[in-house]
Amino acid sequence: MKHPNLLLLAAVGPVVAWSAWRPYDRFTWWLEVLPVFLGFLALFIAQARSWRFSNLALWLIALHMILLLVGGHYTYARVPVGDWANGLIGGNRNHYDRLGHLMQGFVPAILCRELLIRHAVVNHPGWRVFCVLSFCLGFSAFYELLEWAAALVSEEAAQSFLGTQGDHWDTQWDMFLAGVGAIAALLMLSRAHDRSIARLAVAPPLPPIADDC
Repeated sequence: MKHPNLLLLAAVGPVVAWSAWRPYDRFTWWLEVLPVFLGFLALFIAQARSWRFSNLALWLIALHMILLLVGGHYTYARVPVGDWANGLIGGNRNHYDRLGHLMQGFVPAILCRELLIRHAVVNHPGWRVFCVLSFCLGFSAFYELLEWAAALVSEEAAQSFLGTQGDHWDTQWDMFLAGVGAIAALLMLSRAHDRSIARLAVAPPLPPIADDC
């Protein structure tokens, strides 16, 4: 990919436009999709400094952005695909937000892993796994604090943004699923991720170490 960030923008841009068109609640929409805009900003700043993520990481970023944009448009408790899934598995809760928090661990795990490898921060595979999992769990906890702060600022948007849907253990579920997502990403994608990094012309050679998992 010669201009990967532009391709990412072209793929996600139409979803941004759709998501912004008459969302369920405008204030909640901004709260939910702000990470998308911050992500684009970070990617283009990195590109200006001649740095980019691997293709695998960029595809995961695009997938995560689309998931956030869908959740922001409907609010997570009202996403139609979540209601459809409830018709198959039963229950009275929309689980789309659970998928969102699973991805909140899955995608950052690969991004963190790539930064650790390419900047030679942690070369030992065991310690790298520990650092990735710690980062993902810490990021999830930090995001829960942000949700709590936003709810304190706007009580009206609290239910839509927090998405607890009456579950008193929702915060714990969110952090648990982020951890599960991070573990799943390391188990499923570590080797494919190594190959994707190796294809980067700007990437330094991988250190001669064993696979993470």
